[in-house]
Amino acid sequence: MAFFLFQRCGEILFENPDQNVKCVCMLGDVRLRGQTGVPAERRGSYPFIDFRLLNNTTHSGEIGTKKKVKRLLSFQRYFHASRLLRGIIPQAPLHLLDEDYLGQARHMLSRVGMWDFDIFLFDRLTNGNSLVTLLCHLFNTHGLIHHFKLDMVTLHRFLVMVQEDYHSQNPYHNAVHAADVTQAMHCYLKEPKLASSLTPLDIMLGLLAAAAHDVDHPGVNQPFLIKTNHHLANLYQNMSVLENHHWRSTIGMLRESRLLAHLPKEMTQDIEQQLGSLILATDINRQNEFLTRLKAHLHSKDLSLEDVHDRHFMLQIALKCADICNPCRIWEMSKQWSERVCEEFYRQGDLEQKFELEISPLCNQQKDSIPSIQIGFMTYIVEPLFREWARFTGHSALSESMLSHLAHNKAQWKRLLPNQRRSSSGGGGSGGPDHTGPGTEAEGQTVTEGDAP
Repeated sequence: MAFFLFQRCGEILFENPDQNVKCVCMLGDVRLRGQTGVPAERRGSYPFIDFRLLNNTTHSGEIGTKKKVKRLLSFQRYFHASRLLRGIIPQAPLHLLDEDYLGQARHMLSRVGMWDFDIFLFDRLTNGNSLVTLLCHLFNTHGLIHHFKLDMVTLHRFLVMVQEDYHSQNPYHNAVHAADVTQAMHCYLKEPKLASSLTPLDIMLGLLAAAAHDVDHPGVNQPFLIKTNHHLANLYQNMSVLENHHWRSTIGMLRESRLLAHLPKEMTQDIEQQLGSLILATDINRQNEFLTRLKAHLHSKDLSLEDVHDRHFMLQIALKCADICNPCRIWEMSKQWSERVCEEFYRQGDLEQKFELEISPLCNQQKDSIPSIQIGFMTYIVEPLFREWARFTGHSALSESMLSHLAHNKAQWKRLLPNQRRSSSGGGGSGGPDHTGPGTEAEGQTVTEGDAP
C-alpha cells in the first residue's frame, strides 16, 4: 500500500522548482518499499575492476599475466551474475537530508545555470545524490515531466538506476562527473543561439545523454580492454567499445524502468537511436571528424537549426564540449578534476605494470606528470573545439568566459611543470588526436579528459 501512495505523490507537478529537492528526498526509499527495487548492480552491467582484488594476488605469490587478468575479471562477472540469479539483491542505503542541507541544496539549484556551479559541494549537500537530484530538478524546470507525461516515481527510479550504475570507486568516471557534464549541458542548452530552436525532445535527449554518457565505466580505457581480450572489446569489435557499452546500458535501463513505455513505439525507438548517436559522439577518436565538420559548417554558414539533422549535430557538439569542459571551469574545480582523472590513469598504469602489460600512454606516474598531461590535453583537444564553439555561439558571454578560464588554467599548469620541461609548451606529449591515452572515451579523456578539472 505504501508503494502506491508514493506513486501518487510522484504524479504531483510542482509549480515551484525548488520544491523538487524535497520531492527527491521524499522518494528516496521507493526502491526499498516496492518489489521493483533497483539493485546496486544490475543484470548485464559491466562488473567493476576491483583493484583491491587484483592487488591481493601479489601477496599470494602468483605471477601476473594477461590470462590471469582475464580470469579475475571473469570471476567477478560470474560472482556478480550468480548473486542476482540467487535473488541476492544488495540493499542500497536510504539517503536522508536534514533541513539545513536541503536548504543549501535548494539554494544551489536556484543557480544551476551559472558556470561557477560547484558540483562537488552539491554532491556533498545531497549526500552523494547529485545526479538524481539535479536531473529531477532540470526535468521539472524544463517542463519535460509535463510535456512527456512522465511519472515522477518512475523517473526517479530510472535516475537511481543510472546513478548507481556508475562506479563510485572510480576517481574520475563516476556519478559526480556525470552530474558535472549534465550541469554543463544545461548551460549550453540555454545559449541563445541554440535555445531558441530546441524542442522539448532535443532538451530531454541532451540531458539524458549527458547523465548516462559514461554509465558503468570500468575505470580503464579501451586499449586496456583490447589487450586483455575483454568480452566487451570482442563484442564491439574494438570500435568505440566503452561508448557502445554506455549507450546499450542506458537503453537497458530505460526499458527496465519503463520510463517511456507510455510513448508510441516509433518515438521510443527514435529516442533510443538518437541517444546512441549522441553518446557515441563522445568517442575521442572521432574528435577530428566532428571538429572538421563543425569548421566546415561555420565557414560556409550553412547551419540551419530549423533542420532536425543540423540541430542534432549541434547537440552532439554540445555534449562533446560538456564532456571535456573541465579545463574551462574555474581553477579550483578544474584542478581537482585534473587530479582525479590522472589518478585514474595512474591506477591503470600500476595495474598494467603489476601484470607485466605495456603501460598505456599517460598512465605512467613516473614519467607523465599532471601538468604535462593537462597542457597537452588543453592544447590538442580542448582549445580547438571550444574556439569553434565560441564561433558558433557568436562569442557569447559564457563561451568567452570559458576560453578565459582555459587560458588561465593552462598558464597555471605551465607554472607547475617540472623545471626541465617548462621549455616545451605542448606538454604531456600524448595529448593529441592520438587518443591512445586512457580516456579514449568521449571525454577527451584520452589526454586526460578529466583534466577539465
